[in-house]
Amino acid sequence: MNRIDPRLSATLRQPAELVARGLAPASALADLEQVAARYAIAVTPEIAALIEPGDPADPIARQFIPSAEELVTAPGESADPIGDDVHSPVAGIVHRYPDRILFKLVQVCAVYCRFCFRRETVGPGKPNALSDDAYRAALDYIRANDGIWEVILTGGDPLMLSPRRLAEIMADLAAIDHVKIIRIHTRVPVAAPARVNSEMVAALKAQGATTWVAVHANHPREFSDAAREACARLADAGIPLVSQSVLLRGVNDDAATLESLLRTFVELRIKPYYLHHGDLAPGTSHLRTTLAHGQKLIRGLRGRLSGLCQPEYVLDIPGGHGKAPVGPSYLSQADSPQHDKLSEARYRVVDYCGEIHVYPPRQS
Repeated sequence: MNRIDPRLSATLRQPAELVARGLAPASALADLEQVAARYAIAVTPEIAALIEPGDPADPIARQFIPSAEELVTAPGESADPIGDDVHSPVAGIVHRYPDRILFKLVQVCAVYCRFCFRRETVGPGKPNALSDDAYRAALDYIRANDGIWEVILTGGDPLMLSPRRLAEIMADLAAIDHVKIIRIHTRVPVAAPARVNSEMVAALKAQGATTWVAVHANHPREFSDAAREACARLADAGIPLVSQSVLLRGVNDDAATLESLLRTFVELRIKPYYLHHGDLAPGTSHLRTTLAHGQKLIRGLRGRLSGLCQPEYVLDIPGGHGKAPVGPSYLSQADSPQHDKLSEARYRVVDYCGEIHVYPPRQS
């Protein structure tokens, strides 16, 4: 199934190219060559144009320009931080939850994020895509498990496939009676928006199943005019859009940036869905925040931003145990539990201003 459209020829893939463009200092070249020997690099022209040259703290640069800090593996970091492998019954499939699976079609992306939790398995030197035999075996697995309601296409980035091949895959999945939802996780609308043309949009729709697209972006500056137009083409075609973001130190871990990002999503008809806590991927500790800081940010969003802008803050529990909501709690028990099912226990509830209220209210 190695049928990927020709690569973006102007994409920067070598540390020397980054130095030549002023996106990395010449003094760092030796270290960056070491990083490149282990982890893939790809910066599309669209992403490169968003970076402020010479500013290592630029929030776009921190996501895509390699750093010597990636050579340091912190305690607890793992090549498979969310435990995909233990839930993979056949090649390309991760079946962690009863009603949905991940279908990893390709191992290439338009860009390679420096915090990627699959950074050990994507990029040059890795198999580009499932073989035809593996693809057929994966479809057989989906057909044989009628509890699978949703198939999530991931990788790599599924929109690196040609529209023709993607249309074939969508038709194959939609032909399975119990598959009702096909969700596609992608960075392409932001990283290579020209790929989201009318042919690609048409390929995403298949009779018999509903398509959803999850757009990954972490900073409002990622939405160039071309990226906004790509998202509009998807929304105008009737494809529902949700967001995926990762909370990243020095990128979006302040209230103003996070608020701007979430409002931008909604303005572009993308419903904020998940804000991921950074996974324990090797060489990424410099980009992770603390859970306490993430909870503080999420608490600050409540009441300040429309409910349309509220994502769920989640942690993928290491070892393959799935996602857990880790946002702040607004509810605590105020008195002993009631054993009578008809009697409501009394709770303390915190409002968005931080004031505490008792529910049900005490009778005067």
